[in-house]
Amino acid sequence: FAGLAYEADLVCMRELIPAATATARLTAEYGSHEFTFASVLPGAWQAYRRPDGTVLIGLQVPVASPDPSRDIAAGILKVVDLPAGAYVEATTSPGEGPRLQDILDTTVEFTVTLWENFDFWLAPEDAYGDKHATQYKEIAQAVETASEHVSPTEKLVSARSAYWTEIGGRTYVRWAMTDNEDRVMDALARLHAAGENTFGGAGKYLGCFRAYGIVIPVWELPAGTQPDEAEDPLATFTQAFHRALEATTPLTAEERVARSGVVSRQLTIGS
Repeated sequence: FAGLAYEADLVCMRELIPAATATARLTAEYGSHEFTFASVLPGAWQAYRRPDGTVLIGLQVPVASPDPSRDIAAGILKVVDLPAGAYVEATTSPGEGPRLQDILDTTVEFTVTLWENFDFWLAPEDAYGDKHATQYKEIAQAVETASEHVSPTEKLVSARSAYWTEIGGRTYVRWAMTDNEDRVMDALARLHAAGENTFGGAGKYLGCFRAYGIVIPVWELPAGTQPDEAEDPLATFTQAFHRALEATTPLTAEERVARSGVVSRQLTIGS
């Protein structure tokens, strides 16, 4: 997804966020169709045209080719020409063709909306009519089942692409960064060596996810910390992090040791 201004949010929606949507539009060359990115769709479909005409594009799918951007673009271009109620399965062989970077109208604002459930899968019941009545019942049941497993998640505003989440009674902030990975690791090492890699004094650094070429550091906050309570510490930490990111002096011996520890706590979750 490199080159897209919302690269980090797309990665988070694909790998970390349970229930979210974001609207988008194709360029005039590809029909100017409006559609909605979704973290996941029923059946883990790649794409779905609801009976009310809304086009949903799934990001979390069970199979993929080595180029997810091409996979998603292929799903979009296929589903916009399908009738209401149709869906597209994920594939490992989308064939040659354009990627998201080639087909998206990047002037359209990309705003992530977090959901407590998967109600966005469904159009109003009367849109299904008799023709799609069975589909409505199946998806409604899927919404009910899947929604039981949604971890509370909120997008924070004090840093771009930072997300608060609560999982199993523990509270975390995951911040997706598109800066050069080596520079991010150096910055975290500088802060770690100085005892400042603590999310503004409010949390504990756990490690990083690596996904699709970007780094997503994770901090654990005290249990019960609410999203609004995480904003001020994040704002404070963001300033410290950017100062460390802009530093050009070589790492000290202590910082090099800290970097080894920071790097060792990485988990790759996306190719």
